[in-house]
Amino acid sequence: MTARPQDAPVLEIRGICKTFPGVRALDEVSFNVGKGEVHAIVGENGAGKSTLMKVLAGLHAPDGGKLVYNGQEQSFTSPLDARLKGILLVHQELSLSPELSVAENIYLGAWPTNRVGVLRKKKLHEDARAALQALGSDINPMTRVGELSIARQQMVEIARAQAFNANVVIFDEPTASLADTEKAQLFKTILELKERGRSILYISHKMDEIFAITDRITVLRDGKYQGTETTAETDIDKITRMMIGRDLDAYFHRAKSAPGAEVLRVEKMCSSDFSDVSLSVHAGEVLGLYGLIGAGRSEVAESLFGMRQIRSGTLYWHGEETPFPKPRQAIEMGISLVPESRKEQGLVLGMNGRENTTLPHLSAYAQAGVMVHSREMQTYREYVDLLDIRTSGPDQLVATLSGGNQQKFVLAKWLCGHPKLIILDEPTRGIDIGSKSAIHKFIAGLAEQGLAVIVISSEMPEILGVSHRVAVMSEGKIVAEFTGADQTEENLIAAVSERRNVEAPEEGSAERPPVDARAVMGGQG
Repeated sequence: MTARPQDAPVLEIRGICKTFPGVRALDEVSFNVGKGEVHAIVGENGAGKSTLMKVLAGLHAPDGGKLVYNGQEQSFTSPLDARLKGILLVHQELSLSPELSVAENIYLGAWPTNRVGVLRKKKLHEDARAALQALGSDINPMTRVGELSIARQQMVEIARAQAFNANVVIFDEPTASLADTEKAQLFKTILELKERGRSILYISHKMDEIFAITDRITVLRDGKYQGTETTAETDIDKITRMMIGRDLDAYFHRAKSAPGAEVLRVEKMCSSDFSDVSLSVHAGEVLGLYGLIGAGRSEVAESLFGMRQIRSGTLYWHGEETPFPKPRQAIEMGISLVPESRKEQGLVLGMNGRENTTLPHLSAYAQAGVMVHSREMQTYREYVDLLDIRTSGPDQLVATLSGGNQQKFVLAKWLCGHPKLIILDEPTRGIDIGSKSAIHKFIAGLAEQGLAVIVISSEMPEILGVSHRVAVMSEGKIVAEFTGADQTEENLIAAVSERRNVEAPEEGSAERPPVDARAVMGGQG
């Protein structure tokens, strides 16, 4: 893919600054975007990527600097103002109204009306259908958005770019919730937009995507511009050094501990989401659970934590048969679950970091039914320090933190309960490359302290890099297990593929010792 430097930039960012209370999110950031260019913006969590995109899309007003769009200085008063002027942000968390129709969402804020303000429904549906068809989509514009899959909802967001004739389309982590086939369709759409001369700003932590579809890469670190590289002339090592300011000693870390006594075993566990699942995990062991989206991995994790109804099966805890627990019982046993969706399941966004950290363990911080805030603050400060959580203080709402810092609060919440088994469901989803390496090291440290760890990941290199054993799930069943030299990408792919080919499914279908977090982190944040 070739950039087009001969064209005048469609968008110039000149010295943009943005400050929030206690945080300088953008510090004189400057670069440009060419016409018909796919331009990546990368950086660690908290580097300023999303803040910059929100400035470009009219969600934030900059404190300083200029935006020059099509040769003219511009300011945007709202997202609708930016959209009408030709800049559209496709959010990571889709900004659609589920109860409205596809057509109503595409033209939200700019519905066609007659002279007396009455909605022209026929024109609305015709215009929306034309925008969708231009993108090769057959979505019915009268369908309620809440009935669509995530991938098709994303197509509705992209249709806004066509409807408003946007010259610049910003994608913020667009593949976070997409299956591989849906990603392929998204990339095809992006390349079609590029061929029409539209400029794309693409934010992603996934380096394979960055190097597959972009022309240039701009790197931010701590709110500052670090440089712009032509994708075809650079490599992941250089981009990583620019992002984190150092080399990665090793990207993956596998625990050096030898598996000890069995902590948990389930036999022939069945529910409405999976069947005959049998697995075990030992102290000091990292068990990887791999499979495609929809294989049933998260459902198994939630069942072990007591969130789903089990129809049949047997659970053994430290060798003794035990009833399947409810969540409160699971916590008391020493089972912790870091869920896939930190915002919907892992945190209470309206609470601050201190409150989220201790939430599942309030009895440990109470005396005669009254919270002892000094104990709570001691735990909060310990884990903010040990996990290097970037926050302005104990009262900052977690909703205002970056994704990486939110994930660290989810980890802190469960580690302070001193678990014996911790289940990590997509622990590095939406996390930058530097933080991923730190979390891999963290996982290894937990196992080396004697915890049993189950890691669920859709990223094959990650699951192979951190696990002592890998169990493969497909269509609700465990179809294979690999250890040692048999843990290869080829074997994992073959196991998943063989199961899918066979099934041919239709589409859609005691006192616990405390965890030494300082040792786990190796003295680092």
